[in-house]
Amino acid sequence: MATVAAQISSRGANLIAVIADEDTVTGFLLAGVGNVDLRRKTNYLLVDSKTTVKTIEETFRDFTTREDIAVILISQYIANMIRLTIDAYSNPIPAILEIPSKDHPYDPSQDSILSRVKHMFSGEPASASRQ
Repeated sequence: MATVAAQISSRGANLIAVIADEDTVTGFLLAGVGNVDLRRKTNYLLVDSKTTVKTIEETFRDFTTREDIAVILISQYIANMIRLTIDAYSNPIPAILEIPSKDHPYDPSQDSILSRVKHMFSGEPASASRQ
């Protein structure tokens, strides 16, 4: 069985994707995370009041199928908008990490990854920890 590092290397996955509000995306772009490929596809989605849930879901699905993305950072309040889609995703690569934003603090009870880890070690259903 291949290690996660070998899977990332074999996929050519070397990018971090970001789905977040303007301040969060700007911070990551200033840190050097941004990328635009030859087809003018970016590795980030700036979510504002005009962004539809459908657009967020489509971008999430696109990021999870791209070979060049290893990690997807998504603001937790945005992840809550597409919670069923995120909960249905189970591949190790790209890894999904829920992050806080300036206006929405991190809530561990809403984090799907954390609930999966609790489920692995406690035996309780993963959805039970988020009720």
